[in-house]
Amino acid sequence: VQLQASGGGLVQTGGSLRLSCAASGSTFDNYDIGWLRQVPGKEREGVSCITWRDGTTYYVDFPEGRFKGRFTVSRDQARNTVDLQMSNLKPEDTAVYYCEPVDCGIASMTWDPDKPSSLWGRGTLVTVSS
Repeated sequence: VQLQASGGGLVQTGGSLRLSCAASGSTFDNYDIGWLRQVPGKEREGVSCITWRDGTTYYVDFPEGRFKGRFTVSRDQARNTVDLQMSNLKPEDTAVYYCEPVDCGIASMTWDPDKPSSLWGRGTLVTVSS
C-alpha cells in the first residue's frame, strides 16, 4: 500500500498541527500504520502507531513522556485516514513526518529499516519555530 502524509506546516512553539495519512488506490485494511519522522542527516525514528485489528495505539516513550500526552494517533474510517494530532509542539519536533505500514504492538512498533527511501510514501514537513 502506498501512503501519503499531509498537513504539515510552520507553527510556533506550543502550537498544534494535525497530520493525515491517506492510502493511494487502496485502504488501510489489514495494515497497522505508524508515524515516523526524519531530520536531515539523522536516522528515521518512530513516533506512534495504531493497529488495524482493534485500534490499539503505541507511542515511542523514550525518553519518558516524549510523545504521549502531546501526540494522539487515530483512525478516521469515514475519511479513510490515519491522523496524528500534535499539540504543544517543540522545536525538536521539526522533521519530515511519514506514515508507513508497521508492526504495531502494545509496547513497540517496528518497521523495515532497509526499505529504500524511494519506496517510502510522501512525507510532510513540520517546522516548529522557537
